[in-house]
Amino acid sequence: MTDLTALDAARLRTRVAAGELAALECVDRTFDRWRQVNGGPDGLNILLSHDREWSREQAEAVDRQVAAGEALGPLAGVPVVVKDNLATEHLPTTCGSRILEGYVSPYEATAVRRLRAAGALVIGKANLDEFAMGSSTEHSAFGPTKNPVDPTRVPGGSSGGSAAAVAAGLCRIALGSETGGSVRQPAAFCGVVGLKPTYGRVSRYGLVAFASSLDHVGVFGTTVADMARGLQAIAGHDPRDATSATHAVDDYVTAAAARDVRGLVVGWPSEYYDDALDPRIRATCEAARDRLVAAGATVRPVTLPHTGIAIPTYYVLAPAEASANLSRFDGVRYGMRVEGGGLRGMYEATRSRGFGEEVTRRILLGTWVLSAGYYDAYYRTAMQARRLIADDFGRVFADGVDVLLTPTTPAPAWALGAISDPYEMYLADTFTVPANLAGIPAISVPAGRVDGLPVGVQLMANHFAEATLCRVAAALEAVAP
Repeated sequence: MTDLTALDAARLRTRVAAGELAALECVDRTFDRWRQVNGGPDGLNILLSHDREWSREQAEAVDRQVAAGEALGPLAGVPVVVKDNLATEHLPTTCGSRILEGYVSPYEATAVRRLRAAGALVIGKANLDEFAMGSSTEHSAFGPTKNPVDPTRVPGGSSGGSAAAVAAGLCRIALGSETGGSVRQPAAFCGVVGLKPTYGRVSRYGLVAFASSLDHVGVFGTTVADMARGLQAIAGHDPRDATSATHAVDDYVTAAAARDVRGLVVGWPSEYYDDALDPRIRATCEAARDRLVAAGATVRPVTLPHTGIAIPTYYVLAPAEASANLSRFDGVRYGMRVEGGGLRGMYEATRSRGFGEEVTRRILLGTWVLSAGYYDAYYRTAMQARRLIADDFGRVFADGVDVLLTPTTPAPAWALGAISDPYEMYLADTFTVPANLAGIPAISVPAGRVDGLPVGVQLMANHFAEATLCRVAAALEAVAP
């Protein structure tokens, strides 16, 4: 019996193409693994929906291509998991919310469609914080996901289910989404690789909107090479997404294989290393920095002076956009409907029962900052602050810095239920939010452990420099403890 966890995406695809491993067996072994990690009181609660027979049909189609000697896609036979806020035609798209429970989309997200075109086998939809609003996957209406490294801990969020799927060995590649760190933070907590691309690099068509100017589709991988193969499959212009970039797609797979950092300049931003940072996290980052220097990179101290206003800026802008985007969930067109005394009563009853506490909090906050008398004081000011944050990054990259090296998170994964204060949880995204506000690519790479729990370091680069991130991240991965 084949142990799929021992095969990276490239070797798995090679064996499928050679007829040494059936894609059908890949599906069966994946579901065997899912039963293993999902059963009993310690079940990880990774997938919200799946259909084994449908997945087997996908696999049989790949096996027929192999038998017929047809050309195969670059991910042929590779099982993948996608976050449950990416629309799929066959499986439900619930966004982890009661208001969309059982909803099946009439169309499919471009990122998912491109995975299928590459031959990947979509085996399920991953759990998430409701409507991607959270940092722990405890805000799902269908129960929390647990961290495969330590089931008493959170996997991070909001893409905790996708990160956990990779960490638990269900798949080598998974899709998530990011608005303020929802790929990189769970990647760090679960000890896997997670990349948020440049805004517009991957189509958002079919991604259920949270904050449209901040949302990104991101990729998880067991290794940088796995992640790069997933990114290669889904990147590129999409005419159905007005914000999709026409910038040429680089060869991320080759970049990840290069692992060459000689001559690169690594920025060390002082704002990310203040006295409040856990000294063990700082030591992990310093060790990563020293390994890059030993590999031929140069480190340069830099400053990003507006980093400190990133969290308040984000928590004005993101809820404001969410309050507009989530107004469509009203019980009229799709999803849950709760009757209640006329149209207004139906709106109120449906949304009150359908939305969870965190989603309700952010809708109310967003509606307030957009209201008459507060718009200029909050929303307009936050937009100006966002410009300053983006300009900080632009100045540093224009000055010759290739990548920035920072912590991904202020601390390792916390215990399930340990954080009840929303603001304290918001601070978990302190180091990830700035990249979303600036729209630049960023990646989290496993770099060690603190108290036995995974810790990630973050690399950020200029717009459309994902290939550079792949090179540096793979170099770090090769020498990581």
